[in-house]
Parts: sequence; C-alpha cells; structure tokens
Amino acid sequence: MSSYPIVIGYDGSASAGAALTWAQDEAARRSAPLKLVYVYEWAASVTPVPLGAAWPDPAVRREAVATVDEAVAKAHAARPQVELTGTVVDGTVVPTLRKLSEQAQLLVLGNRGLGGFTGLLAGSVATGVATHARCPVVVVRGSTPPERPVVVGVDDSPDADRAVGFGFDQAAARGVPLVAVRAWQPPPVPWRSDIRPLVYDSEELAASERRLASQALSRWQDKHPDVPVSIRLLPSTPAHALIAASAEAQLVVVGSRGRGGFRGLLLGSVARQLIHHAHCPVAVIRDLTEPA
Repeated sequence: MSSYPIVIGYDGSASAGAALTWAQDEAARRSAPLKLVYVYEWAASVTPVPLGAAWPDPAVRREAVATVDEAVAKAHAARPQVELTGTVVDGTVVPTLRKLSEQAQLLVLGNRGLGGFTGLLAGSVATGVATHARCPVVVVRGSTPPERPVVVGVDDSPDADRAVGFGFDQAAARGVPLVAVRAWQPPPVPWRSDIRPLVYDSEELAASERRLASQALSRWQDKHPDVPVSIRLLPSTPAHALIAASAEAQLVVVGSRGRGGFRGLLLGSVARQLIHHAHCPVAVIRDLTEPA
C-alpha cells in the first residue's frame, strides 16, 4: 500500500463531515494516514475589501483554522487509531487539491460544499477535482449500510479495467460481494421506412455481453478469488444502469471515461452523471498517464 496519505477536502459543511467519516473508515481499512485540507480561497471572497487591506483577512483565516482544529479533534476522538492531521492551505480550491492529489493515494470530497446553491446536486469542486486529480477520487453522497455490495461499471475501455481493479480491492477490504454492471442496448430501429430493421437474437446478444463482462473481470478475479462476483446486464444506458444499481450499493466505481468518450474528454458523461445523481459514494478512476 502507498505511503502517501488519504487526502480529504474539507470546508466545514455537512457534506464535508460525511466525507470525513467515510475517509476515516477507509484510512482504518488501509492503515493509512489521513490528511484533512481546508483550502482557504480568499481571492473568491465577495466581502468588500478596504483600500490597502492585507490579504488574506487574518480574522477569516483564523476561523478556517478553528474549523479545521475542531474537525480534527472530533474525528480523532471518534477514531483515535487513525493518524489524522489538519491544515489550512491558501489557494484556489480545484488547482490546490489537484496538486495535493499528486502525493495522495486517494482524494475524498463531499458532493456539495458551503458554496453550493440549494438544488445543486453536486458542487463544481467535486466535478472539477474528479476531472483533474492524479489519484482516484471518491465523492461521498450520504451514508449506506456496510453490508451492501460494491458496484463497478464494466465496458471495454482502459479506464473501466482500472475501475474493476479498484472495485475488487474495495470489495475485498470490506468483505462484501462485487456486482459488475454492464449496460447494453439492442440495435437501433432504422428511421427510414425503406431500410429493413436489423434482425437479431436478444438472448444471443445478452450472452455475448455477458461473455465480454466475464472477460473484463477474469484477471482481477484471479487476484481476488475470495470475492463473490455477480454480473448484472441492464438494458439501459450506462449512466442510468449505474445510477439504478447505486441504490443498492455502498460504493459505485466507474472509470473517468467510457468506451464512448472522446480522446480529449477528461471526465465522461457517465462519471459526471454519477457524481450528480448516484445514491451512494462514487469512486472515479482515471488514466494517470494522460495530462490533467
């Protein structure tokens, strides 16, 4: 296991509190240190600044430090076995967390921070960090029973293979089954009346999709023979299939880009929709050899 810490982006919001609890549990499973980071984005303040005033505002920054100290004290009291440090860093949130992710084994965020508007399902920070981070990112959405399985999205993309590996690791560490979800859709109906519809055998098509899913899982199953695995084929779009499956999961894992993603698109639509709509925490795994 990496000697790097698990980093949690924290801002004192209820969402960040849920993320801190999740990160502590994960740190305990990994025997990893946990680093709580409050990014003090003073330049984004809408408070009028008197002419000649120094930045950052010392009083506001002291409040940020007090927020971190309180969070660390409460978290340490709840889980004293987890090594936990807290710090306030001056900077812009997404670039700062992206830089910190270069020396993190995992970066954890709440789905919406203090800056979120009512009705906004996922904050811009969560989406931005998941797009650019240099380590796996977990966006925590609520809490789920620990006996539920880990769900992973399976297609034929390189990112999906990394997601499957992460999903197996998580299922093994938690002692729960892994559910591999593969979405498929029948061939489209021709829109022109002079084109005959494609004739296909739905059972044969489903069997072919199941074989592809089994192939995607095989090498990871060899590494984790004790993890119970099931394959769920859903006649739906990948995003809808995984959102539905997340309602019965404790964690859903997805690659940052599926097989339909464009080369220059760092975060695909499936990962983005899960960050906004999943019923449980979402882990986004991306190809770290590509620029962020």
